[in-house]
Amino acid sequence: MTATVTRKPRENHPAPDRPEERQRWPARLWGVLIVLSLVLFLDGLDVSMVGVALPSIGAELGLGTSSLQWIVSGYVLGYGGFLLLGGRTADLLGRRRVFLAALAVFALASLLGGLVDSGPLLIATRFVKGVSAAFTAPTGLSIITTTFAEGRARNRALSIYTVFGASGYSSGLIFGGLMTGLGWRWTFLMPVPIAAAALVAAHLLIPRDRPAAGGGHDPLGALTSTGAMLLLVYNLVSAPERGWTAPVTLALFAAVAALLAAFVAVERRLAHPLVRLGILRKGTLVRANAAIVALFGSYLSFQFIVTLYLQDVLGWEPLTMALALLPAGLLVALSAPYAGSMIDRFGTARFIIGGMAALTAGYVLFLPIGTDPVYLTAVLPSVVLLGVGFALGFPAINVQATSGIHDDEQGLAAGLVQTSGQVGAALVLAVTTALITADGTGDGSAQAMLDAFRPGLVFVTFVALAGLAIVLVPLLRRRSAETVPVTAAAEES
Repeated sequence: MTATVTRKPRENHPAPDRPEERQRWPARLWGVLIVLSLVLFLDGLDVSMVGVALPSIGAELGLGTSSLQWIVSGYVLGYGGFLLLGGRTADLLGRRRVFLAALAVFALASLLGGLVDSGPLLIATRFVKGVSAAFTAPTGLSIITTTFAEGRARNRALSIYTVFGASGYSSGLIFGGLMTGLGWRWTFLMPVPIAAAALVAAHLLIPRDRPAAGGGHDPLGALTSTGAMLLLVYNLVSAPERGWTAPVTLALFAAVAALLAAFVAVERRLAHPLVRLGILRKGTLVRANAAIVALFGSYLSFQFIVTLYLQDVLGWEPLTMALALLPAGLLVALSAPYAGSMIDRFGTARFIIGGMAALTAGYVLFLPIGTDPVYLTAVLPSVVLLGVGFALGFPAINVQATSGIHDDEQGLAAGLVQTSGQVGAALVLAVTTALITADGTGDGSAQAMLDAFRPGLVFVTFVALAGLAIVLVPLLRRRSAETVPVTAAAEES
């Protein structure tokens, strides 16, 4: 007896290329991609440069540790709070228009940040830059996904886009060390001419687009979603200092829950909502969002701990520390051009699983670190694995999040995945910070400080392992579902 077994096509495996996908890209198309990638480069450059300059900023402006934290957290607050609104606004008002306006605000806020002499004003400029990035990041990604056809062309474009993002972050560590030597203000002023040049090029190269035909009349949805994200990120960042069980912390979490409930109720009733809730039924999108929470959250929290470890425990200079972490960024930059073709061949799911597995292995290797490690054998292996994990996971997550999404919701899908990454990073970093500061640093010795860091390292490892499980279980279930019919057919024959 012969049994015919029909297998489902592998999830996220791109369809065969259309003829236009095999054609060479014209110069203008390359120009659009380079401009969008350059702006992503600025985002990474800005964040990493400012992190290196914090001690100098605190010394000149008289800011304590809690105030310095808000120079970083103010950016995260604006970025994470407005990302969802930024992505959807691009769909509704036009991607080119939103991108140009947000980039102009980013350049102006960078200039002001390098000129102010007040801590609160500096934090305010950081918040404004975060808000502007919340509009440029999902808008830039949605311009790419609507300009390049799904499949090989889009995967290649996203791979190049990833190169610039990784290069910005890794270069920011180096430039931050150099610029801080000249004066911390240069870390804010340096992006200004780059942003201005990108603004002119974007105006000339990015084609005009039409806003979405429907939607856009949802002010209550915009108010409740943005309010919920702002309160959530603010509470996550400030809770470790205030206390996770403090009345204010609990009240803010309750307010976030109420705003989210109101948002869902509003979106269900409108014909053209800000966020079509049905998009969340797409399993690949949900898994991409969960994966980026684990990837960004664990990666940034680990880097935060390692930065403190290398400077406070080992006594390294900022530039030495930046060079020690640089291999991770270089690996992403060197491998990203090949990510698109590899995703075409193996699909996004396997790439994401491989990335999360590499990250988890890197964290596990770092757990037994001591106070007098040999860099080549104790630190570098983890740094390399982190680079491999980010190189595999980040482009595949972005491809999976936007695959199969209609053009008029590409900004929404991009905003969702980037919101998940930012809010997830804030949550994981807040918990990590609470863990490593819970018992202080003991007698202030290197060993006592390292012992204080270990609970955070364990938590980061757990987050990566949870992310690996989330993306691995669906693949194992599909394999099991495919095996059962084959076994039954064999028994019948």
